[in-house]
This record gives sequence, structure tokens and C-alpha cells, in this order.
Amino acid sequence: MDIVIVSQYLRNIECFESNNSRFVYLAKLFAKSDENNVEIITSDFNHIKKEKFNKVGELTGIKITACHEPGYPKNVCLKRFNSHKKLSKNIKEYLEKRKKPDIIYCAIPSLAVGKTVAKYAEKNGIRFIIDVQDLWPEAFKMVFNIPIISNIIFYPMKREADYIYARADDIVAVSETYCNRALMVNKKVGQGLSVFLGTDLKYFDKCAEKNKVEFNDNMVRIAYIGTLGHSYNIKTIIDALELLKEKYNNLNFIVMGSGPLKNQFETYAKDKNINCEFTGRLEYPEMVRTLCSCDIAVNSITHGAAQSIINKVGDYAAAGLPVINTQENLEYRNLVEKYNIGYNCENSNKQDIANKIEILIKDKKLRKELGNNNRKLAEEKFDREKTYNQIVKIIEGN
Repeated sequence: MDIVIVSQYLRNIECFESNNSRFVYLAKLFAKSDENNVEIITSDFNHIKKEKFNKVGELTGIKITACHEPGYPKNVCLKRFNSHKKLSKNIKEYLEKRKKPDIIYCAIPSLAVGKTVAKYAEKNGIRFIIDVQDLWPEAFKMVFNIPIISNIIFYPMKREADYIYARADDIVAVSETYCNRALMVNKKVGQGLSVFLGTDLKYFDKCAEKNKVEFNDNMVRIAYIGTLGHSYNIKTIIDALELLKEKYNNLNFIVMGSGPLKNQFETYAKDKNINCEFTGRLEYPEMVRTLCSCDIAVNSITHGAAQSIINKVGDYAAAGLPVINTQENLEYRNLVEKYNIGYNCENSNKQDIANKIEILIKDKKLRKELGNNNRKLAEEKFDREKTYNQIVKIIEGN
């Protein structure tokens, strides 16, 4: 089969050795069969650094095509949507030049690219499979959320999303929440497939063991990894730690990641006189080593956010850390309770969060127990070696 994977956000296309992308991993799985020809089509714009990639790396047995995208200065701006439209045009031109593939496996979002690929697949009778990574426009309403007005402004984007979802021949998503959203408007697919983003546990453990960081002190290290943006409520965690600082002087909040609100969060922590370390975005192996040296993980999501089962919770599980969770999404809250991996907290309630953190500070044995439960969750639900074979079966039509 000739399989084309369209994924706009591959993070690092210059060096695939440390690229933990879902779609790079899937491409490698598809390419294991000599009967498959596999190509990844992506963007030449680095979404994380907001600059053009210097080069395109190589991936054994897989063709990498980086179509040009003009780029944009911020995650939420008009230039971003214009950039997506131009990228979608360039991808369309490329698809029309290459021979028609048998299958297109397309990451959603962006919507501009998704709609262009959906139209191309429908016109040419190509099997079109989507993999829903995030919900647009729902995610953007976190930044610009004015009752009624927001619905009107984002209605064209909702129509675009519905168009893509409706034309999929198969639906894969990173959570049941996202899968059900797509199925709402699709009349062709009886049942979608939810497969968490997860991670390659063997690679994760290899990264964790190499140059392992161990501390012989009484510090309790609290970790956050991910984007520092509007959907992530780091300030409430800082507020909770402020409530605890008079009683405990051995707390260290380690924030791994970057984003538009990084400077704001840093200033806030400084003003509150919290022992907080902002590392910036780390390469995956370094992030894993740092995360595994911590004692507690926080999943601090803003009230009303559209996120469901996100990257960070899989890494927290792989690291075997107990979780303090403020996310309101029921799918993840149910996992926290079912596997007994930590504590669900009332969103934005700093006292509730502080109380739950204190339980873990005081009880090292409990931290270990809940962390072991989280590792069990990783092995059952987040290990790509086990879970991604379900996606391969979809591709193979089984």
C-alpha cells in the first residue's frame, strides 16, 4: 500500500532520533512491511520555535516531504490561520503532482490542511483516515471566550471541522472525548478508535536510566511539563505552594516547557517568593531524566479547557509519579480514580490543591504506592508498543 501521513506539527524534523511524535512512530510501524510505501508530509515551519527548520532529517525507509509554510509569530493570531491556508495550498499542489496514494492518514488540526486533504481524498476516491489531536475551535475559545460573540466568530471554523469529520472513512483520536466529537457529524463510521498519545515505554525507560539524576536531600520536587499558555493554570499551583511555604521549606516546583505566558508565570512565582525553576523546553531525553527525578506531578488545566488525554499525563504515568489533577475532563478524572494514581482537585481552588499536595508531601510511602499505580496505567494504556497496533489494524482494514 502507498500510505501518506499528513502531520503539520512534527516538532523536530531536523533529527528524527529524538522525535517522539505519534506520527513518526506510526510511520515506522507502517514501514515495517515491505509491501508498504510510506511518506510523511509536513510543514517546514517550526511551531515551537516560530522559525523555519534549517534542514529535513532522514528516516530510514520513509520519505519526508516538508512543504513550505510562511509561519507566524504567536499561537493565537490571524497570521497563523493565513499561514495554515498557504501551507494547505502547497500540500494540495504537491499531492496533485505525486501519484495517488491508497490511504491518507491525516492529523487534525490544522483545519485548513485537513479540509484540503479531505477534498483531495474525496475527489480521487482515496481512503481518508483522520487522527484527532485537538478540538478546534474549542481550544481557541479558551483565549477568546465571550458568550454568543465567540460562537459567531468561530462558527466558520466549526463548520470546517464538521466538514473534515464527516468525510473521514475511519476516525482515530487521542481520547474518547475527541473521538465522540468527530462521530457526532460522521454518518459513515460506526465506531471510532481512541488511542492515547502515549509513549514508547522502552525508549522512555532508556532515557530515564541514561545519566539518571538522583538526589540525596529532603527536597520534594513537584513537576509540570508542557506548554505555558492560556489552557494551563500554573498560577493556581503557585498559589497553592504559597499556602504551604511557611510549613514546608523543602518544596521545589520544576516547570519544564515554554509558551506565551512563560515570562508571566516566572514573574508570578518570583513575586510569591516560591522556589520555582523554569527550565524552558527540554529535549525529550533530558525532560524524561528530569521528570523521573521528581516526586509529584501536576496536571494543571484551566477551567473549561477542551483538552482530554494529553501528552503530559502519559509521561507522568511512564515516570511513575502521583498526580495532582485540576483538569475537569471526566475521561482523565475517571482514570485518576480508577487506577488510584493521585488526587482530583477542584479547579482553581488553591486550598484544595494545597491540601492534596500536603498529603503527598507528608507520606513518602503513599507517593510510591500511587506512583506505582500510575506506572501500571502507563503499561496498560499508554505504551505505544501495545496500543498503536490497533491503529495499524485500522490501516490494514482489519
